[in-house]
Amino acid sequence: MKAVTVKKIKDELSYKNSKELIDLCLRLSKFKKENKELLTYLLFESSNEELYIESVKEQMDDLFEQININSYFYIRKSVRKILTLTKKFIRYSQKKETEVELLIYFCQKLKNFKPSIKNSVRLQNVYHRQVESIQKTVKTLHEDLQYDYQQEIEELFS
Repeated sequence: MKAVTVKKIKDELSYKNSKELIDLCLRLSKFKKENKELLTYLLFESSNEELYIESVKEQMDDLFEQININSYFYIRKSVRKILTLTKKFIRYSQKKETEVELLIYFCQKLKNFKPSIKNSVRLQNVYHRQVESIQKTVKTLHEDLQYDYQQEIEELFS
């Protein structure tokens, strides 16, 4: 089966009544965990973005604490997992401010991580790519926000 375009899906959904839409959403949420997480964000957490950001930061804290520090291989693997999870939460929100906040927090955690990432070129590369990504995203924001975030980015370089 080949998936149809988003426009065709949108057109078809416009013909459904509210009961049918609810049934479709519930069926979609049972199909895949990410669908359920996205619906949870849209229904319960999108109204309070600050609380959402804090909950994601807490989850990141827990994951950073659980990292196996016996070798840089395990550290890299765990860091990539945390970054992938963070990017997924960013996609749910689709707000640039949330993206910048979470990526800055990720970089701060990575920078302050013990053992130091300075001993691993790959971890440094992950760090620098995320800082560059933050800088690109910040350039699309309002000037006042750019100034605020620019100060935080400069701290990442020090």
